[in-house]
Amino acid sequence: MDLQRKLRELKNPSYLQSSTTMLLFFASWGIWWSFFQLWLTSEHNGLGLSGSAVGTIFSINSIASLVLMFLYGTIQDKLFIKRHLLIFNAILATLTAPFFIFVYSPLLQSYFIVGAWVGAIFLSAAYLSAVGVLEATTERFSRVFGFAYGQARAWGSFGYAISALLAGFLFVKDPRLNFIGGSLIGICLLLDLLFWRPKEERAALKAIDELKSDDATPKLKDMVGLLKIKVLWQIIFFVMFSWTFYNVFDQQMFPEFYTSLFSSNAVGQQTYGTLNSIQVFVEALMLGLVPLLMKKIGVRKTLLLGTAIMCLRIGLCGFITDPIVISGVKMLHSLEVPLFVLSIFRYFTLHFDTKLSATLYMIGFQIAAQVGQVILSTPLGILRDNMGYSMTFKIIALIVLLTGIYGFFIIKKDNEFVNGQPLEK
Repeated sequence: MDLQRKLRELKNPSYLQSSTTMLLFFASWGIWWSFFQLWLTSEHNGLGLSGSAVGTIFSINSIASLVLMFLYGTIQDKLFIKRHLLIFNAILATLTAPFFIFVYSPLLQSYFIVGAWVGAIFLSAAYLSAVGVLEATTERFSRVFGFAYGQARAWGSFGYAISALLAGFLFVKDPRLNFIGGSLIGICLLLDLLFWRPKEERAALKAIDELKSDDATPKLKDMVGLLKIKVLWQIIFFVMFSWTFYNVFDQQMFPEFYTSLFSSNAVGQQTYGTLNSIQVFVEALMLGLVPLLMKKIGVRKTLLLGTAIMCLRIGLCGFITDPIVISGVKMLHSLEVPLFVLSIFRYFTLHFDTKLSATLYMIGFQIAAQVGQVILSTPLGILRDNMGYSMTFKIIALIVLLTGIYGFFIIKKDNEFVNGQPLEK
């Protein structure tokens, strides 16, 4: 019976459509985003910007993403599972190549601050904030049409992995090919959203209305009320000085650091694309295994384990310069992300009202990390320019270590302060 149920889920038209949308979105994003930092810093294949300039770009990107997260969230709450906003995002994705080639690149080289802000608005509207809309909408589809959200989300990781593998070879030839690839896959994404609407979706008005009545979308007063909870501020501080470094280290610094370890930029860039692809494949696998570990050792220990791996991974990069060993260290990323992300979400649903879990996740995790990136991206970029990667990584690892010690004392145990959904025995 269980096998038959699984087979029915795999044949579910809404699952197939949602999985395809996930795959195409992340493929359109990954084919250029996985080499975005290298494009900004590379003298030969990019713009040759300094670390502080790259930090400024990432900080401005985070500010724009913060604003659009709130705007997109409000719009999508009203649309519920309608695809209008996703179609708008897909239209922007089709414009990736002309935007980067004819607008973003010239502006960054001639009018840096103007270019950084124009780019932040476009990138956030098309990808950085849009990913939250896609994931939230797909999760709602999973509840309405009866399929496992995690399975659909895994196809997104698969799409990103395939694109990251291809991206390395394209980037060495001409970075513009990466942006053209983003536009071409964006066209496929747009066609998917416009013309593939399963019959169940068109006939689901009654189910949607019923789910809407139970969804209890949080109001502004609920969000303001959350900000009065001391425990929430404690976890926000923890996220700001731990998970923030996932973005700063992995997106702003590691790609150039890794490629610099090889005999030539071309070899480093191709190897990085391959390694990044393998890491994302393993990460998708771990997304299915970490929930089993979390049931065994608990939410708190899983979250602290993810923080410890983060500290270890970043710290080792400050001491090691052998590309083979660093490649092995990079693979710890595939453990760190599922451990941290899945446990932090379960932490919110365990210790807080589940009706507010989406709002808590947005405030306590997504926005906290974005604020942390706004604060830390530029100073860390300046630190890298003046002290080099090794010392910068050691300082980041030390901050994460201190944050982990802080977390050991403030992160609630699984059997205390339980105001949400208790763990299964």
